Amino acid sequence: MRRRPTVPTVCVLMLTVLLIQFADAGTHERRLLNDLFLNYNKLERPVKDENEPVQLTFTISLQQIVDLDEKNQILTSNVWLNLDWSDHALMWNVSEYGGVKDIRVPPKNMWKPDLLLYNSANEAFDATFPTNIIVRHDGSVSQIPPGIFKSTCTIDITWFPFDDQSCKMKFGTWTYDGFYINLSTVDNGVDSSGFQDNGEWRLLGASSERNVVIYECCPEPYIDITATINLRRRTLYYFSNLIGPCVLIASMAVLGFNFPPDSGEKVTLEITVLMSLTFFMNMVSELQPPSSETPLIGTYFSCIMIMVASSVVCTIMILNYHHRLANTHSMPRGIAVIFLQWLPWLLRMSRPGKKITKKSILLQSKMEQLERGDKNSKSLLANVLDMDDDFIASVETEKLSNLGKPAARSWEDPGTQPWEDPWNDPISRPWEDVDYYESLNGYMQGSTASQQCSSSLPASPLTCPMEHVSAPGSLERELQCIRREISVIADKIRADAEAARIESEWKFAAMVLDRLCLLAFTGFTIILSAAVLIAAPHVFVV
Repeated sequence: MRRRPTVPTVCVLMLTVLLIQFADAGTHERRLLNDLFLNYNKLERPVKDENEPVQLTFTISLQQIVDLDEKNQILTSNVWLNLDWSDHALMWNVSEYGGVKDIRVPPKNMWKPDLLLYNSANEAFDATFPTNIIVRHDGSVSQIPPGIFKSTCTIDITWFPFDDQSCKMKFGTWTYDGFYINLSTVDNGVDSSGFQDNGEWRLLGASSERNVVIYECCPEPYIDITATINLRRRTLYYFSNLIGPCVLIASMAVLGFNFPPDSGEKVTLEITVLMSLTFFMNMVSELQPPSSETPLIGTYFSCIMIMVASSVVCTIMILNYHHRLANTHSMPRGIAVIFLQWLPWLLRMSRPGKKITKKSILLQSKMEQLERGDKNSKSLLANVLDMDDDFIASVETEKLSNLGKPAARSWEDPGTQPWEDPWNDPISRPWEDVDYYESLNGYMQGSTASQQCSSSLPASPLTCPMEHVSAPGSLERELQCIRREISVIADKIRADAEAARIESEWKFAAMVLDRLCLLAFTGFTIILSAAVLIAAPHVFVV
């Protein structure tokens, strides 16, 4: 009676068969490698005819834009290179080697093209990783070396930060010309299906172009594949970190014209804004490469800085106008016409109790013409009166000399002429006399006047109070004193009123200039910002 095999025995048999198969497969691949590379020379080009070039197909797989350094003009990218060629010495029959269809060979053990990036900025120049080469049974060879490539890229900063950049990567063999290696590409030449988005740049497209260049020194053609990568900058970062703060700072400079001049902070605010814009200008200059070209945002910042500097000058003028006094500055007629009439009318401004209209401006100009005509007509009369003043002054002097003498006729003498009231006397007018004012002060201070009367000087109406002078002369002198005091007080009031009017006009002119600067600089800022946004090729790129 035969015994059935147990389960452990079956498992052992199956494991033994599998081990035999694996051992046989390893033997086939080892034998294949020994047969292929037995007489293989890795320095020999893989062609049957030495007069024929190696057909090398080259494509690029763009994986990521790592960085674009505008200042140093270097593009850092993650790229996979796809190289395909044929090697007639590496062909075999699959059935003879246990079904082995392909093998992996280190690049140091077989021939490979010396393909390099011409415009490399890497310190080691070749940034590819030496991956294994895949060899198939039909002689086709493939290698996909990845690498972090640093390539030079010419940066166009004209429209920064609303700019598009086009960077080129030029690949070609370093020692083989077109007679030895025919470098070609397929389809677009650049595969971006596995591209990972960059936070600062958006990929617009990528393409490649085959170029054949014949230099003057050499008749051989040199072939290269130039890949062009088109990028567009994402502007949201620059809007939130550069353009937005700049516009806000510029608006602060404009709003500084709403500060009252007496606050003392107008110039401080403008200078602070100017320093802030200088800081942002330095940030922009650090981002761009050294170039004679000025980017769009640099032009915008420069115009804003000029505006803020001009606002500082205008603020100083406004403060100068506001703090002018009547005893130091008189307003010229041209400034009065511009800042007190026409500009307030254009800006729809008015003074308290005085509505400024075009009709009132024309009426005021006619009144000024009439006043100038009256002054011209009165000048002739004034010259005639000056001649009379000389005669009047001599008569008045004679009267003063007779005041201290005893009267020739009695006050009660009916035969004498009656005493004339000084208010009705046409020649009793104020004159410039320093002694009179000194005596007047003595009279107003009773003690001083008493001391003067008790002195050895003769009594006179100029030095003594009323009780020490004869009645007609003392009354006349007292009335003249009162009239002069009233005249001095009235002149003082008129002078103060005139000074207040002049100072008020200067302050109103400063207010008009403040309003004019506010509107002008606001309009300049809005127009400049709109012009920059309109001129930009694109504005918002997320």
